[in-house]
Amino acid sequence: MFILSLTYVKSNDEADRHMDPHMAWVKEGYARGWFLASGRKVPRTGGAILAIGDRAAIEAYVAADPFAIHGVAEYEITEIAVTTTAEGLEILKR
Repeated sequence: MFILSLTYVKSNDEADRHMDPHMAWVKEGYARGWFLASGRKVPRTGGAILAIGDRAAIEAYVAADPFAIHGVAEYEITEIAVTTTAEGLEILKR
């Protein structure tokens, strides 16, 4: 499992200008079966995505995010070896 933590390096106004293509990118991540949950940080300084899959593929996909392409946000990718979950969340152990 991966935590994809993105931090805005440009203003929220600039992030808003790229939000529609970014959200299309997010939806595609769900369609590919890689993304499990996502949302904004509070306060709004970026966002986070819980993902599963091959690290190289996830890294390549992150590089294709419109936020990354346009320098709106920087990503930190943290891999977690999940060993224990609540019932129903076993998919996180992949």
